[in-house]
Amino acid sequence: MIKSEKEYQAILNRVEELLSNPENIENSESKSYIELNLLSDLVADYEEKYYPIPTPTLSEAIRLRMQERGLTQKSLSEYLGVSTSRISEYLNGKSEPTLKIAREISKKLDIEASIVLGV
Repeated sequence: MIKSEKEYQAILNRVEELLSNPENIENSESKSYIELNLLSDLVADYEEKYYPIPTPTLSEAIRLRMQERGLTQKSLSEYLGVSTSRISEYLNGKSEPTLKIAREISKKLDIEASIVLGV
């Protein structure tokens, strides 16, 4: 368990050093491979506790999917079967989707239901 920021930085430096050699990543029999995996787990645990990634808002999640899939507000509105102005309201946080539309957003855009429902 990493106990301080100083330890965290030292371990991060060691992880970077280990990652610079492809053998440490590919050879599961190597001691360095094992060390890399153990240190990576320690770093992940520390970051989860001290640098948590907040759950995205519905607006952020929709914007990300639109960018990933090359969708415009117009094409997204057609895809979900709602008006362009309604999409704009979702993106600006002015309104929330109905349960039916929330289901469509979750299924069609592959966004977790908890994000769509805000829970």
